[in-house]
Amino acid sequence: MDTLSYNAPGILFPAISLLMLAFTNRFLGLSSLTRQLLDKYRESEDPNIEAQVRNLVIRISHIRFSQTFGILSMTFCTASILFIAIWNIGAWICFGLSLFSMLTSLVFSLLEIRLSVRALELEIHAVFSWDSSR
Repeated sequence: MDTLSYNAPGILFPAISLLMLAFTNRFLGLSSLTRQLLDKYRESEDPNIEAQVRNLVIRISHIRFSQTFGILSMTFCTASILFIAIWNIGAWICFGLSLFSMLTSLVFSLLEIRLSVRALELEIHAVFSWDSSR
């Protein structure tokens, strides 16, 4: 097996950092929207708002999983750099786990985006009587 160089895990650091920044911004936006909707719900107890908050809770949990796996990815990436000098197989294992964690993080992000689009389609459909499949 070839020796893992510092370049491979080093390339992941900026990518993981940018992903974490995007996930954090998404989380802050969702939490702000949730607070606003909860205030509206306290005033009117509208079932539509309740459904929106339920959707947001699921989306926030997906963002939480995305962030968790992003942090794991960064941890494994750091560990792979540490292992390069002392245990090459360990470095490859950690690098592989880092890639797997990053991929898992992206999958949860994709699921959250799909829920976001679906929620937006429902809102648009509630306001207009279009066929949203166009």
